[in-house]
Formats: sequence, C-alpha cells, structure tokens
Amino acid sequence: MSEAVAAATSVDVGVRAAGRAEKRMLINGVLTTAASGAEFDNISPATGLVLGQTSAAGPEDMDKAISAARRAFDESDWSTNRTLRQRALLQLQDALEDEKEDLREELIAEVGCPVMTTQNAQLDWPLADALRYPSKLIDEFEWERTLDGGGLFGERNARTVVKEPVGVVAAITPSNFPIEVILKKLGPALAAGNTVVLKPDPNTPWNATRIGRLIAERTDIPPGVVNVMPTPSNEVAGMLGTDPRIDMVSFTGSTAVGKHLMRVGADTMKRTFLELGGKSAMIVLDDANPAHIIPGAVGACVHAGQACAANTRMLVHRSLFEEAVANVTMAFGGVPVGDPALPTTLVGPVISAAQKQRVLDACEHARRDGAEIVVGGGAFDDLPPHLADGHFVAPTVIVGADPRSAIAQDEVFGPVLVMIPFDDDDEAVRLANDSAFGLAGAVVSASAERAMGIARRIRTGAIGVNGGMYYGADAPFGGYKNSGVGRQCGIEGFAQYTETKTIGWRRPRGQG
Repeated sequence: MSEAVAAATSVDVGVRAAGRAEKRMLINGVLTTAASGAEFDNISPATGLVLGQTSAAGPEDMDKAISAARRAFDESDWSTNRTLRQRALLQLQDALEDEKEDLREELIAEVGCPVMTTQNAQLDWPLADALRYPSKLIDEFEWERTLDGGGLFGERNARTVVKEPVGVVAAITPSNFPIEVILKKLGPALAAGNTVVLKPDPNTPWNATRIGRLIAERTDIPPGVVNVMPTPSNEVAGMLGTDPRIDMVSFTGSTAVGKHLMRVGADTMKRTFLELGGKSAMIVLDDANPAHIIPGAVGACVHAGQACAANTRMLVHRSLFEEAVANVTMAFGGVPVGDPALPTTLVGPVISAAQKQRVLDACEHARRDGAEIVVGGGAFDDLPPHLADGHFVAPTVIVGADPRSAIAQDEVFGPVLVMIPFDDDDEAVRLANDSAFGLAGAVVSASAERAMGIARRIRTGAIGVNGGMYYGADAPFGGYKNSGVGRQCGIEGFAQYTETKTIGWRRPRGQG
C-alpha cells in the first residue's frame, strides 16, 4: 500500500483518482467518447461528491462495440492463436501491476471500499492470479481428446472431441468488487479465445475504462477483441441480452436481473453464466468456542456487507446462543466505521443513497415483524464533516427473527447479521438449506470430521470449515438455486467459455 493512500482522506483520494481516470470507452481498439457526447457523473459513496464524468455509451456506441467484437471473433485469428492470447494476457498483467497503486486509489474513491479490503479481494488477490491462472491454462487445458474405438464401424471409426470458444461474450459486472469480477471474467473468456463486450456498473466505471486504456496502449490484443462500454442506461445495457450477435452473457449481480437476462436471452439461445445473490449461513455447533466465531461474524461487515458470499445468517446452537449474541453485539459495536481511505477502517459506505435506504428499510421491516435489533439498525452518523453526505450504515445485529421472515431470507447487501438458534445438527442443516439461495456458508466446530459432515449436507456452491478459505482463481465459485448458474474460476469456470464439438471420422479405405 502506498504511503499516500495511508495519509489521505477520501476527499484527497477522490481528487487524485479523478485526475488519473480514463473517461473514454473502448470500441474496436480506439479510446473514444460517446457518439452523442453524453457523459454521466461518477459519485463518491463516502463523500457524496461528484468525482468526475465518464462517457455514456448510447445505442449507436453499443451497436458498434457488438459489431467490432463479432468481426474480431469471425475474421481475426484471436480464437485460434493461443500464443497471442497468452502473450496478450501477460502484457495486461504487467500493465495492471505498473498502475496498481493508482488503481487502488481509484477503487477507494469510486467503490468506497476500505484500504484494507484492497489488500485482499478488492485488488491484491485477484491481481495475483485472475489473469495468470487462465493464461497458464492455455497450455494445460485439454483442447482435444480422442475417444477409443466404438461407433458403428468398430475400430475403423475414430472420434475426436474438440473444445472451441463460445464466440462473443457480454461481460456485465457489479459495483461491489468490480476489478476482481472484471478480471475473473476477462481472464478465462479471453484465454479460451472469445471476444468480449464489457459493461461495468455505472456506479464504478473507472476501473473498467482504465483496463480499456491499458488494453489499447499496452497489449497486442487486436481491435474489437475487448470493448469497454460504460453506460447508465438500462436500455443500452439491455442490448447485450437480446442482440443475436452476442453468444454468451456472463453476469454477476442481483438475482432479479439474472433471471431477466435468462428470459430475454432465450429467443437467441444465449449461453449464460450467472453469479447472483446469497443469504449464506454460518453454522456454529455446540462444541465450538464462542470466542472463535467473532472473526466470522464480523465478516458480515466487511465492505459494509456488500458481498454476495457474506455469511449474513449466523445459526448458533441454543446452548451457546446467549453468549454468542453478547460477544457478537460487543464486536459489532466496536467495528471501525468511517473514511475508507484510512487504514484502520473496516466498514465504509454502501454504494449509493438508494442502497443505504434499502438497508435501513430492511432493518425497519424486521423490527415491525417482531425481531429485535440489538445493535445498529440505522444510519451511522458519528462521522467527520467531509463524510456527512456519505452513505454509511451502522453495523447491525438482529435476533428474534422468524427464520422465514424477510430479514432472514432476503439479501440485504449491507452490514446486517441475523442470529438464529437451533437445537441439533439436523435442524441446523434444515435452517441453512431453507433458503432460496445457495452461494456460500461456513461451519464452526471443535471436530473437523463433524464439521465436514455438516458442510457436505449444505446445498451451497462454496463453504468454509473452521475458517478454511475457498477463494482463488483455481477454485470454482458459484451458486445453487437462486444464487446462479455456472461457476467462475477454476477449470469449470474456464470450460464454460468453450463449446464442445465431436468429430467422427474414418480414414479412406487403403490408408491404414
């Protein structure tokens, strides 16, 4: 981390980030403004101040970007030239490393993520492996395999299975961990030979437009292979879900939007990867040490709770429940909330005024439904003047909620933890699985064998046992049920950006 970041406030960081920001989109290898000249504001969630503007893609711009991606896939050698793809990805890796500290400040400014989160999942972790891993897979992936014998003609018949790129991929990314998600979509999609139209969240456009500039200036990626299209328009973004020139939609965001993309893409039979919402459960068994659950509980506050995989339900054995509530309540009351530019801050702002209100409304609805808010539940106002217009929510613990109530079932996307007691292991599993979601989770126990047994019974895409980490570019991540379709990262995540072709063939008679 740079000393400049550590010594700054969000106002200082925002000014510096604005001065370095790339405000243009990337279409067909050219950094350009919108055809209409339109721009939109990029607003700091910490201060409420306008950081600057970004070009706003309109329908004409999006059409050009889709055309460029289609042409690059159909007419260039990108889809077949693995050497070029590997070299280009590593060039982008080097370029990002060179601008790492500028990117860190940009994330703090526009995402509102605390400095400490940029040292892990916001920046440092994905920068370490999100491009390197798929570039390595270019050499290691099984692009072809031959099936032994068989067929109608016995040994004279051969069958070859070939993996090919899907085609043109629309990558639609969220505001909460933007650089991580962007790199984990671009890496495998490009390594597999696809072309991409990237549409970043309008609340956090500059990290994506920076990548567009680096691609144009620092890599051998051919024109049209990557197009970066910032826009606040749902109508313009929606073109990616309906245009027949798009072969696949790779989306990370809300379940409601994911379902919409599946519906509108059906007419053109688009492939979809959807990494959606969650309401993950952390199960604390009766043999657990109550003091050991604090880090996992506080994890629901990291980046103000804006993490789809956050364990926002804590299921605690009834024998430990009272002590656990007391410990967690004390911890939440002492969590450092404030300026994300300060290295001591754990909880910064939520992304927007609208999201802040949604979180506050969810807490109020829980209170009206009979739940008890033991700490938090409102806006966090103990802030310095420069953060007075920021979007801060107090870390919140809720008890007494019906397990089927909205606060225990719906994704809040704020620093809100619901604690629910259970009486035995079977009930814990039932409560954890009694959810429309199935993205992540955790189990805490003095017995690793018992905890692993519970973990295997939970219908979820990823789960940690006694603090075990499932994160990494080599580890598939995604959800069951309403948490999505497909997997990001790992061999599974790479393979989903490919199509499969089976070729049955015979040598002409007399040729062996």
